[in-house]
Amino acid sequence: MSVVCQNLKFLRKQKGWTQQEFADKLGIKRSLLGAYEEERAEPRTEVLELVSDMFRVSIDDLLRRDVGSQKESFLEKRRQQKLGTNRQQIEFVPVKAAAGYLAGYNDDEFIEELNTFTLPMLGAGNYRAFEIAGDSMLPVSSGSVIVCHKVDGWEDIKNNETYVVVTTREGIVYKRVLKSNRSKVKVTLMSDNPQFEPYAVGMDEILELWQTDAIINKVGQQSRMSVNHLADMVSHLQEQVSMLKKKIKN
Repeated sequence: MSVVCQNLKFLRKQKGWTQQEFADKLGIKRSLLGAYEEERAEPRTEVLELVSDMFRVSIDDLLRRDVGSQKESFLEKRRQQKLGTNRQQIEFVPVKAAAGYLAGYNDDEFIEELNTFTLPMLGAGNYRAFEIAGDSMLPVSSGSVIVCHKVDGWEDIKNNETYVVVTTREGIVYKRVLKSNRSKVKVTLMSDNPQFEPYAVGMDEILELWQTDAIINKVGQQSRMSVNHLADMVSHLQEQVSMLKKKIKN
């Protein structure tokens, strides 16, 4: 790979941008950026000028010097100065990337394309963040982001704790996981919203397990959803009481 092509790819990844995001900033098509990074085309002068201004690196350095070869690049120095310490990078999987994640969860190239962020309260570890959809885990509302760490298998599952579960059948789900000491081949996934029935899933169907460490949502969102959750529970109980009364009369 030529130095300039290598530099474009390196600088993009240092920023945590996808090819589409970087292409949009440069005002070019994603396919053209891909051609640059794969050395199928040479970047035009106007593109190099934009990259030079964007990253504060000279065009001569872009063309002649491997900016990623130094032990600590200027971008890394600037990032560490802002953070003040080394923090764990957390890959973020939005809802719109869920389908792609099922195919690429074990692909380093796919994971590198995901945007990342850091949180001050997390120590060293393998963390990931998933945006959830739906109301099955109220009061945790749709659109919340679940930050979690990787769990290797059945033995490491803590009973009745919440996890992001990546399965071949259901895709990415956020559930409470129940396990039985009588069987290590399956677990039960339960929603906190009583309107959703629990269901069993085989361990052979589970691609990944991520235990919850933090939940991020908009201010006030959880409290509003909690009221709705309580209203739904009351309605559900009223229906059950009505059914019991009918049975007693009959």
